[in-house]
Amino acid sequence: MAHPQPDGPRDAVIVSTVRTPVGRGKAGGALHGVHPVDLLSQTLQGLLARAPEVDPGAVDDVIVGCVSQVGEQSATPGRMAWLAAGFPAHVPATTIDRKCGSSQQAVHFAAQAIRSGDADIVVAGGVESMSRVVMGSARMGADPYGAGVAERYAPGLVSQGVASELVTAEWGFTREELDSYAARSHARAAAAQDAGAFDREIVPVTTPGGVVTADETIRRDTTPEKLAGLKPVFGTPELAQRFPQVRWSTTAGNSSQITDGASALLMMSRAKAEQLGLRARARVHSTAVVGSDPLLMLTGPIPATEKVLARSGLTLAEIDHVEVNEAFAPVPLAWLQECKGDPERLNPRGGAIALGHPLGASGTRLMTTMLHALEDNDQRFGLQLMCEAGGMANATIIERL
Repeated sequence: MAHPQPDGPRDAVIVSTVRTPVGRGKAGGALHGVHPVDLLSQTLQGLLARAPEVDPGAVDDVIVGCVSQVGEQSATPGRMAWLAAGFPAHVPATTIDRKCGSSQQAVHFAAQAIRSGDADIVVAGGVESMSRVVMGSARMGADPYGAGVAERYAPGLVSQGVASELVTAEWGFTREELDSYAARSHARAAAAQDAGAFDREIVPVTTPGGVVTADETIRRDTTPEKLAGLKPVFGTPELAQRFPQVRWSTTAGNSSQITDGASALLMMSRAKAEQLGLRARARVHSTAVVGSDPLLMLTGPIPATEKVLARSGLTLAEIDHVEVNEAFAPVPLAWLQECKGDPERLNPRGGAIALGHPLGASGTRLMTTMLHALEDNDQRFGLQLMCEAGGMANATIIERL
């Protein structure tokens, strides 16, 4: 099937994209000393600095993904970060929560606003300081489901960690396969870091302890044998009784790392980029979002792939680079098996197991890495997929221009 032609002057294009280094999400982590608003404000400053032709006052909206919108992340962090960066106060901001896909959804909303003519210039990004705002803190002590969900999914929905175990059992993955994949993620990320592949995309972050310029999460000495010594973390006697098919093999080593980080894209219409003399680096080619089984929860990237490819007119063979967020090792492994993907094109610079998963920031972090890789390798199409809590997934295809 022929590729869809560019939309013309209303095409949604990316002209600048950056991310912070990723810090370990705990006290003592490289970015722990930075308030999440200040982490994002430094990111926004770095983003606009790379497009000096853009007057910050001309930005129509700032759309920011953030999952734990409580405490230091409770006051519309994109708005506060924009103000902290010293940019004009008349520019608004809003916050998106589609769980792990929050900032990827921000990109979708930005593209939709630009294509419709409702906006010319939009910043889409995300932030999550998991060391300062604990994951799940927004719902601590509360029932987020209500009677209807409890009745429909009795005896109850499960955590994402347990969902990882259910996917592992459903697809028959072994503990050795999970650990081997996790070790590969670290090896690929280390090789990319050593080659300077992340240098262009990273904005240095000033912290009370100094300037941070590189990801601190990559474990260079990781091997499947070392990972095999870690204990599973999600099993309980009650869960073992409920799910007798599970062999409990999800560990801290084959799961995404809890981290701090921020990322952002500067998007605009093709016409606006041409008017400002800016190079359009990529266009948002196709987007899709799906719901999936809320118990398995992590399988959404599979139907999302089918949906976005059908919309795009492309085949998976035409996709040069695929990012499937490594929430847990069985997520990309199940995608590979069901979608018949090429392992060499999947997460070629490592994923969240090695680089961390700062929830609200991960969508635009993955897109930042993917676009830079497409440019470095003279490739055309990238596909990004994100599984999300509650059983959802975002899919985005970008085309390098």
